[in-house]
Amino acid sequence: MVRWDDKLPIYLQLKEKISAAIIDGSLQEGVTLPSIRQVSADYQVNPITVSKAYQLLVDSGVIDKRRGVGMFVKDGAQAILLRAERSRFLSDEWPNIIQKIKRLGIAIEELPND
Repeated sequence: MVRWDDKLPIYLQLKEKISAAIIDGSLQEGVTLPSIRQVSADYQVNPITVSKAYQLLVDSGVIDKRRGVGMFVKDGAQAILLRAERSRFLSDEWPNIIQKIKRLGIAIEELPND
């Protein structure tokens, strides 16, 4: 069973789960996504929640909605998501990490490099 974080709407968390699956390759480009009803049943969430997550992915150009056929991961989706994730990491998370490294007085040589 999936545990949802109370601090973020479920549809955004679901979008992130799908995005992560595309980035790591477990959801490959060209494959059909599970139906809204299937995801709703699997994750025990409202179908509208799943629909909102899918629509965000459609709006970002990652999945393609084909009326009467289903949703498909678009070609190039992994690259689009990877670019967006890298950009978000560098603008939102990295500055905080750098700040903490400085605050703790950690030298570059002390950082793990694997």
